[in-house]
Amino acid sequence: MYQETFQLLGLSPNEAKIYETLVSSGESSVGDIAINAKIHRRNVYDSIQRLIEKGLCFEILSSSENKYSAVDPGKLSELIAEKQQKLNLILPELQKKFRQGTSKEEAYIYRGFEGQKNIWRDILRVGKDSFYIGAKGAWFDPKLDKIARDAFFKEANRKKIKFIQLFDYEVQYEIPDFPHHFPGNLKYRFLPKEYSTSSGLGIYGDYIVTYTGMSIKHINEDTVFFIMKSKDLAESYRTWFWYMWEQSTPAKK
Repeated sequence: MYQETFQLLGLSPNEAKIYETLVSSGESSVGDIAINAKIHRRNVYDSIQRLIEKGLCFEILSSSENKYSAVDPGKLSELIAEKQQKLNLILPELQKKFRQGTSKEEAYIYRGFEGQKNIWRDILRVGKDSFYIGAKGAWFDPKLDKIARDAFFKEANRKKIKFIQLFDYEVQYEIPDFPHHFPGNLKYRFLPKEYSTSSGLGIYGDYIVTYTGMSIKHINEDTVFFIMKSKDLAESYRTWFWYMWEQSTPAKK
């Protein structure tokens, strides 16, 4: 567990092993580190120097043999903060370039759980109300990242994004508490029973997303998301959406 986390923070595998060894064992000589971390002695020196440069350990000078000790693990939080600060410096310019480089009309594909998280990011970036035809509560599949989902809804609420959804008929019976899954601004109705499908369609801003391979509260790694960007087409879909809304069953009080 520690090793994976340390490496996510930018430590090499050897650096991660040595840092964990120093945290656990305290002051250690190069020989002790090599034994406890199971790393060849000649590889310990380079990794120790990199840890010193990163501020994660320090050298204790001695007339016999120098030893090394770990810095308080709180330093790891500082590493994250430093990376975030560096990212914040370039992020506005990157976003500006991204917006300038985005064509007026385009089409592309996402897939699986990571694809769904990309769509959440897109909805937040666009910041417009989200419409959905054939909703199935698939965003609440237990296999989807709950942390990412909660963060998405929290930011959507902050931006006052409304979710206006036409659910498949079965949702009201198979997920009776589904409105509670949507923190904040949700308006919904139900499509007639005979119009339930394994697909769905979302509209936000100038974007249209069509989903395939879905079922009630279920999405998987094979689910494909086709994304189109077109202002005129999105406006047309919203017009059709409101017609379907008027023909659908209102939510029970």
